[in-house]
This record gives sequence, C-alpha cells and structure tokens, in this order.
Amino acid sequence: MTLSADFSAVPDGEHGAEIQRLCDAMEAADQAGRYPQLTVERPWSAHNPVLEGEFACPRAIRWYLERELGRLAARGARISVCPGREALDLRDPGLARAVDETRWDLRRKKLFLFAPERMALSIDRLQHYTGTPAESFQRYVLLTNYSWHVEEFRAALPGCSGPDSDGRQMPAWHHMLPGRSGVTMVNIGVGPSNAKTITDHLAVLRPDLVLMIGHCAGLRNHQEIGDLVLAAAYVRDDGVLDDMLPLSVPVVSNHTLNTLLLGELTARRLRSRMGIVYTTANRNWELHLAQAEERLGPSRALAVDMESATVAANGFRYRIPTATLLAVSDKPLHAQPKLSADAQSFYVASRRQHVEIAISVAEKVRQLYPDGLPVTDLRSADEPLLGTTGP
Repeated sequence: MTLSADFSAVPDGEHGAEIQRLCDAMEAADQAGRYPQLTVERPWSAHNPVLEGEFACPRAIRWYLERELGRLAARGARISVCPGREALDLRDPGLARAVDETRWDLRRKKLFLFAPERMALSIDRLQHYTGTPAESFQRYVLLTNYSWHVEEFRAALPGCSGPDSDGRQMPAWHHMLPGRSGVTMVNIGVGPSNAKTITDHLAVLRPDLVLMIGHCAGLRNHQEIGDLVLAAAYVRDDGVLDDMLPLSVPVVSNHTLNTLLLGELTARRLRSRMGIVYTTANRNWELHLAQAEERLGPSRALAVDMESATVAANGFRYRIPTATLLAVSDKPLHAQPKLSADAQSFYVASRRQHVEIAISVAEKVRQLYPDGLPVTDLRSADEPLLGTTGP
C-alpha cells in the first residue's frame, strides 16, 4: 500500500500532520520486515525531478526525516511511501556486496546517502560498540578518548543514559531532549582506526555536528601547556582513509563551528591558536623525530594528535559538519614530553573547562541553527542541496 501527500495542495498548517503520517508509514513498513521506500517528486527540478530510495530502521533517524521532508513539503513536493524490498537478514551472504562502498557515488542526495543494508549494519554496530541503541543518539555528538571527559560530561548534564553493560569498546552517554536535540558523548578510545570506525557508523544517523575534543602535542615555541587549539585544516598522516578519499582533497573544519568555538574561547579569555593539525597513526612519532620533522615543518602544523583529521575526513565524505577542540598536553620538541605526573595534573585542571566549552557550543548550534549548520562546502559543485535551491 502506498501513502502519498501532494504538498502543493496541502495547507501549510497541515504539513506537520501529513509528514507524521508518512513517517508512521515508513515505520510500519519496517516493522513488517520491509525496507520502506520513499519517493520524492520535485516539480521545481528540471534535471532531477524524482528522487527515491529505501531505508532501514527509520525510527532511528525520524527526527531527520521529519526535518528534511518538512523542507521538501514547504517547496510543494509530492512525497510517497510504500513497502519496498524484503529486509535482508544481517547474516545473509548477500550483505557484504550490499554494503560495499567501493564504487560509492559521493554526489548522492544526502537524504538517500546510504543503502538500507548499510544503515541496518551500522545501527547494529553502534549498539555493539557503544552499548546504547541508535534511538538514544542525539543530534550533537562529542567524541573524546578520555574517560575523564565522560565523567565531566555526566556531571555537567545529570540524568544521562549510558551503556547497558560495562566493558563496551566505545561507551556512549546521552543527554536526551525532545526531537533528539540533546548532546551525546562517545569515548572512542585512541587512534585513527577507532575514529574511522565510530564515524562510519554515526554517519547513518545524520548528526548535526561531530566535535572532537582531546589533547595534542603543541609544536610552537610560544604555546603553553593547557593552551587550546582549533583546527582550521588537517594534514592526514593517519592512513586509514587514503584509499577512499585522496590526500589531494583538502579537508577543513566547519567554518561556522569554528567561529562559535572561537567566540566561546574569547569570551572566556582563554589562550588559543587556530591552525593546521597534523594527525598521525604513530603515538610515538617523536621517537622518529627526523622523519617526523620532514613532514611537520613544511605543513606549518601547530599540533599533533591521532584522531582529528580522521574524524574530519569522514565527516567530509559523509557530509557531516565537524570541528576539533584540542588542549596542549605536551611539547616534545621543546623539552616538555608527556610525563605521567605532569599529565595527571594537567588533566585534572583542564578537563571540566574543555567539556563545558564543547557543551556550550552545542547549545549555541541548537539555538542558532535548528535546521542544521550550513554545509554548502560538503557537496559537489554540480549537486544541489535536497529540498532547497538548485536544478
């Protein structure tokens, strides 16, 4: 059975109720073991008037579907929902081919970015890694690799829901608000492989932002321990996405997010610098200093970490606004290596402030950009944003 709504003939005041009916129909198809199929007819588009695709677990992204369909409805689109293919069991031998992104089209419309099999697999993986269901994830996601940051997050936002058991590889905590407008923090552990893993799967939930907060090695003489670093751009020496996103593709932080972060740091009168962050897969890069300096010098980087460029590169691939807020914890090039006693004192002194800044910026985004951050830099030159202007 197909449910349709021609929003060119639906009064504005009834749009919300019609969109709810369409989303309910998608969830009903999902419950019946089918991939709900969504068809969007856009009369204003000369070159791409009909868009369609299938979804898995629409309940996990209902807030996003409601928002995107609302935009399309405001333009007078005709939107239809019907049961699609029978959902593939995640143990089916055909799953591997269905989730293969080797020839993935980066220009696919953002609402239809993922195949339903990929969505279903990632939603299951999120439960496995974080110990929390996909429905608990909020629009604003903070990533860290320190349990101390999680402790401060939970102290700042009491009542968070967390993992269903101890020992999860990437435990997540969620401060849930209506419309998924709260904040989620995930302790992703250390390294670019973990950063890729979590962002691969978070991407299907379409968060409004992903902000990496962590520590870094400062490279400039005038940086002090505790200074903050905002990444304007990245040098990708992590290696985990080179085959999927050529190193020739520039990756930068979201401009609006960086502006809000800088405003917060300025208001708090905190020392910070904005510049290039160098991400490596080698935690002991200073043990190969001659080789590292050959790369660090020409890049003019001001900090080294192990996750930020990976998060930003996957955010670019999947069209998710990202930014990085790091604190300088050591300066190995200036006789200040990371030593245990010094590091413990630094973590105690900095962690609350670090988390408070991230939460404050997420709240500002919620207030200023309820329809999502500007992301025109995350789409191809020949690809209009779905539901807004363009061919």
